[in-house]
Amino acid sequence: MMDQVTLMNSEYEQLKIIGRLEPIDFPEWDIFDIDAKIDTGAYTSSLHCHHIEAFEREGKPYVKFNLLDPSHETYNDKLFKLPIHATKSIKSSNGSIEERYIIKTIIRIAGEELDIELSLADRSEMRYPVLIGRKLLSGHFLVDASKNNLSTND
Repeated sequence: MMDQVTLMNSEYEQLKIIGRLEPIDFPEWDIFDIDAKIDTGAYTSSLHCHHIEAFEREGKPYVKFNLLDPSHETYNDKLFKLPIHATKSIKSSNGSIEERYIIKTIIRIAGEELDIELSLADRSEMRYPVLIGRKLLSGHFLVDASKNNLSTND
């Protein structure tokens, strides 16, 4: 009979190891090789946007926004219009609580394509435009906080 430690180790062996920074893609949006901070302290993943504005389309809640900043090398001034999956109160890194729109898309990280929920936020003061939280990491990845870009070595 397997003991608890052996069972846990076999579960961990199925997970890919990624670093604290990893390149990611948003294939549905034709956006590739964006630096993302992997943050096991955050539950929700977030995406840097500006000009975030809610609106209705055929009676359903939508949000429009520009992804990244004009200063970012992959910025293309494209206006995204997506359904709002949810609205959530999120505590930011500075401790303030703000209401954020949550959208869904697909992310490619470490060779895996996964569904992801992203809160839309102004991360212009942050070093990385995308933050990946525990909700996406759990069951898929282990994080080696001492390393960066481990997925590029696959």
